[in-house]
Amino acid sequence: MTSAMQNPTFTPKNSDFEARVRASFARQGAMTTMGATMTRVAPGEVEIELPWAPGLTQQHGFLHGGVVASVLDSACGFAGFSLMPADCAVLTVEFKINFVAPAKGQRFRMHGVVIKPGRTITLVEGRAWSLDHGRDQLIATMSCTLMALAGRENIQD
Repeated sequence: MTSAMQNPTFTPKNSDFEARVRASFARQGAMTTMGATMTRVAPGEVEIELPWAPGLTQQHGFLHGGVVASVLDSACGFAGFSLMPADCAVLTVEFKINFVAPAKGQRFRMHGVVIKPGRTITLVEGRAWSLDHGRDQLIATMSCTLMALAGRENIQD
């Protein structure tokens, strides 16, 4: 792991958490459209990778900040979701992102790690890295607040 974040040991409330997380991720049309793939799922931790593509850039050729934020939000959301009970869905209620370097490279890795799981509210931190010619560079950090939703007929996990 190239991130400075350390993942505490968490016990998922659902023994089938990885399949559930991956199935939910597969239903995200936005991630499919951008070419994002989930590369790692562990209790309280998720990594998503994304290739550089011209259709995802801003005017200077860097990966657009909105794309970075979207994929990093998904990494954080699914990290929190991995610890939630089987009857819960997850929604982001707030995030703050800091861009610390231009998003340039061949690939990008977004990493979400749960800081504090809760019954209703879960706090997660995220880091986004560019992978450029064998060099990893931190490009963004995120602080994310998630909400566990139970018993909502119009929201699926």
